[in-house]
Amino acid sequence: MTVATASAVNPGLRLNPVLRVAPAAPAEAAAYFRASLVFHADVSDVAAALAADGDPGFVVLDSRSTASWDQGHVPGAVHLPTALIPDQAEQLLDKSVPVVTYCWGPGCNGATRAALALAELGFQVKEMLGGFEYWAREGFAYETWEGEARRAADPLTAPVDAEDCGC
Repeated sequence: MTVATASAVNPGLRLNPVLRVAPAAPAEAAAYFRASLVFHADVSDVAAALAADGDPGFVVLDSRSTASWDQGHVPGAVHLPTALIPDQAEQLLDKSVPVVTYCWGPGCNGATRAALALAELGFQVKEMLGGFEYWAREGFAYETWEGEARRAADPLTAPVDAEDCGC
């Protein structure tokens, strides 16, 4: 008997906030999570693909302002602020190469807006979850106007003594 069924049989049984709305059926859940992976990539996967030998098969696009770019950006990223995408994307990017967008971090939807603008122009696009914030917090090297920089990995976002989080 599921929790929802038990609650229906025994109305006195109170459901906790997690189960007040029942989980989706497995097939629906699989479709939802598959779709999420179609639209998103995480920082560690992007970093691993960029660090591997050869062409990663995508280009990384920083959609933030020039001041933000100068403060720090993913090495090798293309800088194209979201507002300039409609006028400049087709000159800077190849539509046959997928684009991975990023902005500041989870509290910013600039990468989402950039991904939308690119998709509307006919580009294949994914959004890098965590943005520049998690790139730096996970200890990956980044470039600033002063040169390369790197922070120690934040133990709340990445394993300190391992190459891989095991996710």
